[in-house]
Amino acid sequence: MSLPPRATIKIRILHEEGFAMGPGKAALLEAIAATRSIAGAGRALGLSYWKTRRLLDEMNHCFTGPLVTTAKGGAQGGGARVTETGMQALALFRAMEAEADAAIARSLGTFQDLLRP
Repeated sequence: MSLPPRATIKIRILHEEGFAMGPGKAALLEAIAATRSIAGAGRALGLSYWKTRRLLDEMNHCFTGPLVTTAKGGAQGGGARVTETGMQALALFRAMEAEADAAIARSLGTFQDLLRP
């Protein structure tokens, strides 16, 4: 069994005054895609509905189109869905994380050896 890493990196994409994407916002998009619900995604991540909406508003403000759309209830049941732009942004962000992890793996391992256990 391997020990969990003592050092990791996190990528956050700055845009104007805030963050367009980071690990938490990526997880939120994944949770919305899985649950098809903003409230359900927030619950799954331990976020209040207010915090979930605020994160979505921040993301939607940063991109050329909305990352999540919603529909009111009715015959179709309503809910939320991650748009094509949202899925593309999510896939690119996860790819950047993987590229960054691979690029610094050796140095991070050496750096980690300097940390207290």
